[in-house]
Amino acid sequence: MEKDKHLFFRKQLKEWFAQSHRPLPWKGESDPYLIWLSEVILQQTRVEQGLPYFERFRDRYPTVRDLAKAPQDEVMKLWEGLGYYSRARNLHAAARYIAEELEGRFPDTFEGILRLKGVGPYTAAAIASFAYGLPHAVLDGNVFRVLSRFFGIETPVDTSAGKKEFAELAQQLLDHQDPGNYNQAIMDFGATQCTPKVPSCPACPLRMACTAYQKKKVANLPIKSKKIEKRQRFFHYLVISHKGKSLVRKRTGNDIWQNLYEFPLLELPHLSRDEGEIRKSAVWKMLFSGQEAEVHRISLPYQQQLTHQKIIAFFWEVGLPPGAALHSGNFLAVDQKNLSKFAFPKIISRYLNQEQLSLF
Repeated sequence: MEKDKHLFFRKQLKEWFAQSHRPLPWKGESDPYLIWLSEVILQQTRVEQGLPYFERFRDRYPTVRDLAKAPQDEVMKLWEGLGYYSRARNLHAAARYIAEELEGRFPDTFEGILRLKGVGPYTAAAIASFAYGLPHAVLDGNVFRVLSRFFGIETPVDTSAGKKEFAELAQQLLDHQDPGNYNQAIMDFGATQCTPKVPSCPACPLRMACTAYQKKKVANLPIKSKKIEKRQRFFHYLVISHKGKSLVRKRTGNDIWQNLYEFPLLELPHLSRDEGEIRKSAVWKMLFSGQEAEVHRISLPYQQQLTHQKIIAFFWEVGLPPGAALHSGNFLAVDQKNLSKFAFPKIISRYLNQEQLSLF
């Protein structure tokens, strides 16, 4: 019975894929570098959002050596707006590793691919099967969902037991004669047919044997055991305008948006429009000690939702008298007309694009 269900699943999936697969520029690609590039871009990113970024990177850096030679700031700027910026840093670091340590040759084994920075088992399996036809099953959110619903698996997908159970099942179902197309088929099926919300069950070729459909449990699967609370953070940016210059710096450390640029930042436990509170801060005193700085305008609040936190920000537009000196401290004093060349977090880019800064 179980064997029959496995055969039915593979047969229906193969027929569905032959008729319904999405034409995308990386499909059918044999260059492991471009496959790797597409897989990194599509991590936690919708295809529609990632497609123009793939084309941009492919055109700017057609080979892994081209990417390896690029300055990191240039790579980060090209990635701007896509989020999860550690992907861009890891992509660049891995490209340099391939160019310098592997003499420009992309690894051709699952284990070798897995050694690349930022590459986990799912991405390694995708590259290995798509580029080299190696029999490694992919296991991403789409695959978890399809398998959980079709086989009625209620083991939480975010537990060790769940990951082991799904990984073993995915490998059993894999078409070893054509692993690349099978992997692409199940991922596409989850992305377009067996979607998280409002899946197309009445038109689904698997519905007759789908456990979740038969038991009316589609909306309840897959199961996750953990619910991570999202915290709010309140950012107050000082957007200084003086003699055509503003101050920015690169974010360092292990916090969000590492290696992106920002204006001088004051983080408070709350959102405040109290100018007195801002003026008492250490960053204000460091930048404007002995100066008659004036707040010309406070923006409306801007918001950006991240995976586990929500950022709410005010932008305080600050000016100095014509004869005043700009104390840059550990910030860069940059021409305002060159701000567009820097890679900023999305929340700052939106502010720059929408406000068009009357001060500037």
